[in-house]
Amino acid sequence: MPQTAQGSFEVKTAPLPADEATAATSIGRYSLDKIYHGDLDAASAGEMLSAGNPATGTAGYVAIEQVTGTLHGKRGSFALQHFGTMHAGNFDLNVRVVPGSGTEELEGIAGTLTITIAAGTHNYSLAYTLPGEP
Repeated sequence: MPQTAQGSFEVKTAPLPADEATAATSIGRYSLDKIYHGDLDAASAGEMLSAGNPATGTAGYVAIEQVTGTLHGKRGSFALQHFGTMHAGNFDLNVRVVPGSGTEELEGIAGTLTITIAAGTHNYSLAYTLPGEP
């Protein structure tokens, strides 16, 4: 049965220079840095690629972030993979724990992360399982 971790987070993004793969495209590259609070007490770093026009409400992004800290008191790290689209201002976001990415006490972690934004505050809910736990 999955456990649930909840809390809030701060996120900072910054543009990165185009690389060989994105130089001749309209794909944007961004650094991604987060601080998680609550049941997940951690920091993360990663990279995001985006395309489209967010100003018109139509865009998409993919990202990978490496999360390091404690989850319900268990120390370790894991990666999150994001796939998000926005069309006519409606969001469709899928964030999953990358299989095989867990380390230390979080080895074998699996799960999904839900993000909500209310009154400018970013919140998360992480439904996860760990091997050997009920």
